[in-house]
Amino acid sequence: MAILMPSYRPNLLSALPEPLLSRLFADSSQSSLAPDQALFGVGDLGNGCYKLKHGLLKVVVSSPLGEARIVCVIGSGAIVGELSMIDGLPRSASVIAISDCELQFVSRERFDKFIKDNPEIRDYLLRTLASRLRDADEALAAATFLSVKGRVARALLELAEHVGQNNGDGRILLNHKISQADLAAMAGVARENVSRTLSDWQRRNLVVRSANYYYLNDSAALRREMDFDA
Repeated sequence: MAILMPSYRPNLLSALPEPLLSRLFADSSQSSLAPDQALFGVGDLGNGCYKLKHGLLKVVVSSPLGEARIVCVIGSGAIVGELSMIDGLPRSASVIAISDCELQFVSRERFDKFIKDNPEIRDYLLRTLASRLRDADEALAAATFLSVKGRVARALLELAEHVGQNNGDGRILLNHKISQADLAAMAGVARENVSRTLSDWQRRNLVVRSANYYYLNDSAALRREMDFDA
């Protein structure tokens, strides 16, 4: 039995029809982030949400001991920070730029007024909340049942969804420099385990690394690493 990689991880607002999203973010303020710059941190006031026009973000949670885990990676077009606007609570995770990012910002006040003027949005939010719960179940299954190699494979394949570039020869280039520390945080394993796993895959020519860029030579083989029985 294998864990399947989702083709899309929905944000609550990303599922809205484009005309509604365009109206919500019309005349919104613009901002930018450099790599490793935080958009917001755990406990910050949820005063608005952002639409990622360009770039790549990571959602990070930390343990009381300071250990960090990357919950997911967010690509262009996604909405981030919307949960705090709905429940009124502080931010539950930190969001940090992986690459140069351009964003649009909408305040909570504008969001509340927009929902009142467009009550059909509530139906979209309910459906997307259900999808998010399914994603949470999948992430729990991955953390519980996958081997170390399976977790690293899952992280690489998720990155491929966002920054993967098919060169036409069956190989996929992860068109962004990814550190082993970030891979470890995504997979929820020690960095040393990531290093050993990647060394094994390079010997088997499944993955090639060049100047922190990774080529996935055999995505099907990586998916097989995610089999529960492996």
